[in-house]
Amino acid sequence: MAEQYDLIVLGSGPGGYVAAIRAAQLGLKTAIVERELLGGICLNWGCIPTKALLRSAEVYNHMKHAKAYGLAADNIRADIAAVVARSRGVAKQLNQGVTHLMKKNKITVHMGTGVLKAPGKLEVTGDKGVETLSAKHIIVATGARARDLPFAKADGNRVWTYRHAMTPKEQPTKLLVIGSGAIGIEFASFYNDMGTEVTVVEMMDRVVPVEDADVSAFLEKALVKQGMTILTGAGVESLDVSASGVKAKIKGKDGKVVESQFSHVIVAVGIAPNTENIGLETLGVKAERGIIQIDGHGRTNVKGVWAIGDVTPGPWLAHKASHEGVIAAEAIAQELGNKDVHPHAMDRGNIPGCTYCHPQIASVGLTEAKAKEAGYALKVGTFPFIGNGKAIALGEPEGFVKTVFDAKTGELLGAHMIGAEVTEMIQGYVVGKTLETTEAELINTVFPHPTISESMHESVLAAYGRALHI
Repeated sequence: MAEQYDLIVLGSGPGGYVAAIRAAQLGLKTAIVERELLGGICLNWGCIPTKALLRSAEVYNHMKHAKAYGLAADNIRADIAAVVARSRGVAKQLNQGVTHLMKKNKITVHMGTGVLKAPGKLEVTGDKGVETLSAKHIIVATGARARDLPFAKADGNRVWTYRHAMTPKEQPTKLLVIGSGAIGIEFASFYNDMGTEVTVVEMMDRVVPVEDADVSAFLEKALVKQGMTILTGAGVESLDVSASGVKAKIKGKDGKVVESQFSHVIVAVGIAPNTENIGLETLGVKAERGIIQIDGHGRTNVKGVWAIGDVTPGPWLAHKASHEGVIAAEAIAQELGNKDVHPHAMDRGNIPGCTYCHPQIASVGLTEAKAKEAGYALKVGTFPFIGNGKAIALGEPEGFVKTVFDAKTGELLGAHMIGAEVTEMIQGYVVGKTLETTEAELINTVFPHPTISESMHESVLAAYGRALHI
């Protein structure tokens, strides 16, 4: 007899395990199925261990510039093996934390590969052989993997995905990064700070192309100043991989093809959803190019089958997956008779994005260009960190905050930042947007002094011609 649950979650990443916890909190008998490591890619091979690497690079970079702070740090060096070991230790600690949370919330964990066999039926193949599980509802949260280029298949030796780049066998001497989205630019920043010669190739006309154009321009200047080579409007035509390195033919924006030699290559050209071979076709779940189509609560077109995270339309971010997990769990509980939960559909316009390069980037809402395309009349304010006392005191005066408002209503349409600690500051604007704030509330908010966050206030003031410190 198949074990019966209220909910089975297929995948234990930041969407899956959070959905399972929320469901358990609501009294649902819940199971989770994971084929590799609890916590998924984010905790084990993504968001968290990369931030550990980047923190090491940040500290190393500060040590190299100790003299600017009146300090002396002589004969410093980077031990890449020790840096990686620390990163893996952080990932292990968090994996163990998720294991504890599953036990605490009485969630049954089935380790193995799950396949949907029929409505409410999931077959799991693992250490225990083949198990058949039954549930009133199933959430698909199988995440995504790095996308390969046809001519640049990752081999783990000379051609890497982000996963290989996190546990390098050696530090690259000359690194080519293909793609300047968040993953590509974070690894470019890490290895550059660690002393590698880095070239970034981006096919679009600017780096981090989803960000506001002013942020892209500022970042490119900063990266070039740090010693990187940035090639935009360019593409890699071919890679010739050998035991000693990689020859890359790169077509520039002028149409000329130049061949260059690199020790290693990181391919960071996006992700592909893990939706193959899990039984979606058997049940008739609607997907487009592997992306499962859902409503605002995570429902697919098949009753009882839900989807969250990187298998659904973007943005493909861990915090978006977690929030979707909570929404789906509450909607399922509601369908099962819980009258005390009132889930709200996901508002994708209020999902922040953070990139942990050096300098950091953070944003929420519409860019200035997208707001204009949408037909808004705008008021836009920008405030540079050079006008902020805390940024100067920290020795981090390079950066700015930009806010975009609807000129007619004062609605905050978007906020865009680049500089020190902006990934921590963006949440102020996210809360503001979620509360449907206008410039009036933000102008009348008291920001603490001295903090870099005062730049947020000044940016709002600047949009209305009232900036005080510039």
